[in-house]
Amino acid sequence: MAERFNIIQFLKSAVAIGASDEHLMVGHAPFLRKNGFIKRTNLEPLTKEVLDNAILEIAPTAIRDEILTLCDVDFMFEIKGCSRFRVNYNRQIGLPGLVIRNISYSIPQLKDLSLPDILHSIVEYQNGIVLVTGPTGSGKSTTIASLINQINITSSKHIVTIEDPIEYIFDCRKSIVSQRQVGVDTRSFSDGIKYALRQDPDVIFIGEIRDKETMEAALKASETGHLVLSTLHTNDAVQTINRIVNMFDESNRYLIRKQLAETLRATIAQKLVYSEQEQKRFPACEIMVVTSTIKDYITKDNTDEIYELLRDNTVDDMISMNSSLALLTDRGLISQEEALANSNDEQELEKIFRGVYQGTKAYYE
Repeated sequence: MAERFNIIQFLKSAVAIGASDEHLMVGHAPFLRKNGFIKRTNLEPLTKEVLDNAILEIAPTAIRDEILTLCDVDFMFEIKGCSRFRVNYNRQIGLPGLVIRNISYSIPQLKDLSLPDILHSIVEYQNGIVLVTGPTGSGKSTTIASLINQINITSSKHIVTIEDPIEYIFDCRKSIVSQRQVGVDTRSFSDGIKYALRQDPDVIFIGEIRDKETMEAALKASETGHLVLSTLHTNDAVQTINRIVNMFDESNRYLIRKQLAETLRATIAQKLVYSEQEQKRFPACEIMVVTSTIKDYITKDNTDEIYELLRDNTVDDMISMNSSLALLTDRGLISQEEALANSNDEQELEKIFRGVYQGTKAYYE
């Protein structure tokens, strides 16, 4: 019966079968997302009363008395020994709903994520901005966590994270890791960056750049000798650059392009591609390293030329999304059909498969 729904047991079961997300809404059985696909469970449809009780069971004490009157709120929940969960409470047609993301205790190492080795070099940058981009569910949080942990276990630095909410928890290894949550430890992302500069940081992680104020603070931090890591919901390097520039008034965009050209070090755009044969997902990624040529493209607003440079460049540790998909195919991890289904330029990828363009396998070796 729906009245017997136990959210703790439900979440434990979801983690046990490898689900990444859970969706709970009134009038429907709970849904799970696994390997990128959403599936309905065979549980009874949830009533408003059952869902309200589930929400109250996992809500933080500070907002428990008022959460059922709110419209949108994010918070973290933890089942000891099982997992942490990022919870979004929302309302749909006046009724409550939950979308829950499972956050593993363990942080995978870069070598375990099937990502290019160039990422090991990227985390050795001493200053500037590195952006990990992609749509929701593309593995950005895991990649960023792995980058931070790589610094944590290899370098003696002070890493300050500013998150909303805090997802992965880091133990201090060689580095000190200070984690601050927006709304709990600092008022906003921009405030968190401002005060982080007074906390003797070497690396600052910003959970997400959402607005002009946060971007301005990130640029300032990178200009004053800090390495800034962050995420954006964009699909590739060109979209990322254009999104940042378009945050600002047109009269300021030339100066922003110039500032961005001097501070941006690299962008890592990724997506997760499901392999029917392996029954799991693998990351495909576009990596742009900012060279003098790309600095010039950014400053002069010739960003579309970056696509061609990424495709043809074989000496600056760059890789296009299509080359990454082709490499995954070459390694037998995904099929050509799966690669083509995930490509933004199928004709170019078909040419790569025919050998018209040559990629390099060294990025993954």
